[in-house]
Parts: sequence; C-alpha cells; structure tokens
Amino acid sequence: MRIRDHPILEFKRGKKVHFYFNGKKLYGYEGESISASIVANGIHVLSRSLRYKNPRGFFCGIGKCSSCLMNVNGIPNVRTCITPLKEGMEVRTQEGYADLPSVSFRGRKKKKIETDVLVIGAGPAGLTSAIEAAKQGVKVLLVDENPRIGGQLVKQTHKFFGSKGEFAGKRGIEIAEILGRKAQEDENIDVLLQTSAFGYYENGKDDFHLFGLVKRVNGEEEVYKVECKSAIFACGAMENMLVFPGNDLPGVYGAGGVQTLMNVYGILPGKKVLMVGSGNVGLIVSYQLLQAGAEVVCIIEAMPRIGGYHVHAAKVRRCGVPILTSHTIVEAKGKERVESAVIGRIDENWNVVKGSEREIECDTICLAVGLSPSVKLIAQTGAEVRFIPEAGGYVALHNKFMETTKRGIFVAGDASGVEEASIAIVEGKIAGFSAAKFSLGERVEERDIEKYLKRLNELRAGPFGERGRKAKEKIFAMMERRQWDIRKAV
Repeated sequence: MRIRDHPILEFKRGKKVHFYFNGKKLYGYEGESISASIVANGIHVLSRSLRYKNPRGFFCGIGKCSSCLMNVNGIPNVRTCITPLKEGMEVRTQEGYADLPSVSFRGRKKKKIETDVLVIGAGPAGLTSAIEAAKQGVKVLLVDENPRIGGQLVKQTHKFFGSKGEFAGKRGIEIAEILGRKAQEDENIDVLLQTSAFGYYENGKDDFHLFGLVKRVNGEEEVYKVECKSAIFACGAMENMLVFPGNDLPGVYGAGGVQTLMNVYGILPGKKVLMVGSGNVGLIVSYQLLQAGAEVVCIIEAMPRIGGYHVHAAKVRRCGVPILTSHTIVEAKGKERVESAVIGRIDENWNVVKGSEREIECDTICLAVGLSPSVKLIAQTGAEVRFIPEAGGYVALHNKFMETTKRGIFVAGDASGVEEASIAIVEGKIAGFSAAKFSLGERVEERDIEKYLKRLNELRAGPFGERGRKAKEKIFAMMERRQWDIRKAV
C-alpha cells in the first residue's frame, strides 16, 4: 500500500513503468527498488527457502539477507532490494538453487583506478571520511553499493540530538542531502554508486592496497581494479534476527527494512504492526509507522526496562501505544504471511512464564533487536577481527586514529562498533584525516585529533553511552597489548 499523505515526507516518484513478475504485468515507479515495487503491488512472497519451501519476504532492504534474491532479465541471484526498477523488466522468483551462468571476471577487461584514499560505504561515517580526507588535499574514491548516497540517513526522518557539528536539529534525510552534495561537488572526491567492493588482493607493493570493485550499469557489470594508498571501511552494519517459530514469514521485517519501504519509497509494510525492541530504533520506527498511517498494536521489550531515550518512549505512549517490558515474541503465525503473533512474559531467567502467552492480531512484525558490524571484507585485508559484545559482534581492532592492525586500513562508524549516527560522523572525520595523512606519508599526533576525541567522550558520556564506551576501551586495550601505534607506523 502506497503512502499518499505524510506529515514530513513528500515522495517524488519517478516515471510510472510496467514490469513482469512471474509472468504477471505489474506497475511501479522508475528508480524504486524492484522488491519495493512488488510489495507495493500487494505481493509479499519474494522467495522460498531451499529445504522446506517456506515463503520468504522483504526483510533488510540493504542487500544483506537472501530473501529478495530473484532472477531479473535472465540473471540469477539479483539483490532486488537494491536494484532499481526499469521499464519492461522480467522478474521471476527462484525455485531451489539458481542456475548460475558461466560468467567469470577472469580475462575480462578491468578499468584501473589509482587513488590516495578509497572509502567503502557512503553513509554518515563514509561521507564525513571522504570530505575530511579531501580537505587534506588527497584524491578520494567513495563507493557504495546502493543507488542513493547517504546510507541509513536517507530513511531517518527524526531530528538529531547533539551539537551543530553533528547537525543537531536536522533530520537524517536532510543530513544525507547536505553531506551527499558536499561530497559530490568536491573536485577531490569521485563517487561510484551501485558499486560493490568484492575483494582485497595482495599486489606485491608495500605502499599500495588493491581492491576489486564491480559496478552495475543497465544490467551490465563494469569491473574496476583500484589501487590506493589507504582505505577506510565505513560499510555499516546488518540487522540482527531473533529465533522463534515463523520468524521467516513474509511480514517479519528488520527495522531498517521497514524504514526503507516506508520512508524511502513511500510504501506501508503493513496495517497492524507488532514492534519487538524498545531501544531508540524501535521507539523511533514505531512513531514513524504511526506518522505513515499504520497502527502499532504494542511494543515488547525483553529487558525489564525501556532501552531507548524516554523522550521517544513518551511520544509513542502519548499516541496510545502500550510498551510491555519483560516480554518476548513466542511465535509468528500465518500461512503465506504474518497473520498474528504470540507474545509472553519472561522471568528473570529469560524463560516464558507459563500461562502468560497471548495472541495478538497483526500483519507485520518489526524486529528492532540490534545490528552486527559488517566485517567480512575488512577481514580479507588481514586486519585482526575480534568478538566484542559491547560493539555488537565482530569488529576490526583499531586505535584512536581508527587504523586497524593492517597498515593503511582504517575503519569508522558502525563497522567499528554499533553506536549512534552522531558518533559515526565524528569517527568518520578522524578516519578521513588519519587516512589522508597516511597517504601523504605524514605523521599524525593525538593532538591533531584532540577536538574529535573530546567530542567522542562527550557523546559517550552518561548511561546511554556506556556500552559504546566499554567497547572502545576493550578495543583500544587489545591494540595496546599488541603494541600497535600509528605514530610508529608512519
């Protein structure tokens, strides 16, 4: 169902086009993702599981899960949630394993790019990294696999807290426009969208790193061989999943997937929503669902207290949404999509209290249960990756300058530990400055980034910053034990 009236957003849809889904003619808008157009047509089953043929639907919306893999114009395993719709596309669901075409990058002509700093990911951390690096006079290549610049900012309609330096008082969608425009207008920054970094390679040169990129253009792929003096991984994080019967039913979404459909494409994921998780994301997305015209039947939280800011909780409570702490989801019910959910109260040992279960009518279950940093490509570089629970999972060890254990490889934002976007912005500035100086062969001292370190301490102060504060303390301590210091490496 498309959203027609919204108190904040005005959806500027592209040209209306037709396409075919499993032979049926449908209509959507040029530029929106293929899977979003399918959902807007009232179709929720996008694929089926390999073994049991269970229906699967839209989940993350950023190409990280496999629910939306389809055959598009004869090409299998297309991530339809990040592939823009075009006139006349032939889209089909895949039954079982896809028949992969005999396509290889080996022997294919590759375009070579040489740059000083490669930034992977064009969200808040990646954009500020690129802008800060460019200020130092180096050439920057900024790549992102999505068709829009801005990362998670493009779906955030709430106003940011913090200070002027982190765009306090502005909405995420506005920040994405400001930073995106600044990066695209900077003569030292080249931007490649719809471009995936697929590999890191040893090239026998101590002063260069080699990456493979592939850009999707009109169904064709252009392969790039990129040599850079330093690289910044600002590739964000992935939605977490909860284990419960029916968790793969269409209608079970990650919170980011709901925001993508609702705030980017103007498509309501459902009419009656159960929100799982009362952190800031769960509370904010609940309010955004209400703004878009959905009913949030309730918010459940496993912890005995609300996890997010009370100002966000108060807003949804004033709208009549109950928040049930010490509750969890027991089961999602439905045949081809969610029809109801069973929730129950849990005791101090995290067991469901017998007799407390009750069934709630809903067509959508939104999981706001945290994120895990994206580290697969970082690990390919040889940077040491460790499991830090407070950081959200596995992260690359790094120092205060955001440099990892691999010389010239830096990290910033959620990829370095899941925290607020304002922290990602500041970390991006540190990483951009440090990577640029590394590329120039110049020494970086702590006093050079002192104002940013001070700001990070301020942002992590108080109870809501405790988790991130502990994560960084652990990461820095591990780096010290390895006797790693960027000042000795330059």
